[in-house]
Amino acid sequence: MIHCAASDGIRIDCLSGIFIELHASDPATNRRRAWRIVAGADLFGRWTAHVTFGRIGAAGRTIRHEFASETTAVAFVRRSLRRRATAVRRLGMSYRPVEASPAADRLLVLTGLRRPAP
Repeated sequence: MIHCAASDGIRIDCLSGIFIELHASDPATNRRRAWRIVAGADLFGRWTAHVTFGRIGAAGRTIRHEFASETTAVAFVRRSLRRRATAVRRLGMSYRPVEASPAADRLLVLTGLRRPAP
């Protein structure tokens, strides 16, 4: 297992990259949001993150980010997840994990989007 460290010293397992999909919905106000991030090394060894967001079921918009190192890519993912964790205060509804890679589990727990396993 490969360990990668974020800028604050937290270590997570990064064997095959990070994949996380979150959904937030409020049927009363007809708001259904999806957010997805896929981060990992490309064929040239550069770290990239593809962030896709929009309405659940729609194609959404995708933005690609490039990073100089694995550490900065993981820090970007953590910052993005922390922003999703504040959705209750900002939007009135919370994001819930729908799917995540094993490397993403620790990040979800650290940001409060998932409870730690007993």
